[in-house]
Amino acid sequence: MIVANSLLQGFLGSNATGQIIVLLQLLGSVVMVAVIIGKSRELAAVARTTRRFLRDFATGSDVLDYYLKRRPSTSVGLEGIYKETCERLLKLLTPDVRSLLVGHGADGNGAAALTAREIELVRGTCEHTLDEEEIRVEKGMGAIATVVALAPMLGLLGTVWGVLDAFAEMGTAGSASLATIAPSISAALVTTVVGLVIAIPGVVASNLMTGTIRNITSDMEGFADELIGRIACEFQGRGA
Repeated sequence: MIVANSLLQGFLGSNATGQIIVLLQLLGSVVMVAVIIGKSRELAAVARTTRRFLRDFATGSDVLDYYLKRRPSTSVGLEGIYKETCERLLKLLTPDVRSLLVGHGADGNGAAALTAREIELVRGTCEHTLDEEEIRVEKGMGAIATVVALAPMLGLLGTVWGVLDAFAEMGTAGSASLATIAPSISAALVTTVVGLVIAIPGVVASNLMTGTIRNITSDMEGFADELIGRIACEFQGRGA
């Protein structure tokens, strides 16, 4: 309570520049908090979906089993990578084989075969979708990093500006007493305090979410490698 009162008094006692900087910092903090809340919910949902999909996919008899039986509707996360890759794979198969697979499930895989070049086309689709999903997962982190970096820098700017004004006032008044300069210095420091109060929790939240994103992207990359490996094992069979 005492700290809040000190900040409020310092804000009211600061010059127009300092007050504008504090308002900009608070606006940035609102944006940062909104992004953190939304991103945290999104990452939690992606993590749940990833665990569920990996569990269901592992029960399939072959690489197309999950796709042919469930027809994934989502296009995000691991399921999105799997869906786009399977659709690309089916387009490369002959119409007869494709009809057989779609009509009777994965039991028709024995008649399906792809060349090494076609396997590379499927790999390209998988890797491209992987890149898109990694960008999607990391979306919004730039806004948090921007606020975390700018808040203390704006605070420092406001403090330096306020100190310059304080010394200018002291020179004009011709007095160097503590009672004269202390209120101005105290008001000038408010912007730095506000900037640090915003940046510190922002750094903590950003680091926690970065760890979660790293785990999710690692799962995506591992799954993409496994998916292409299984497709190559199950479908490559007609030579170059």
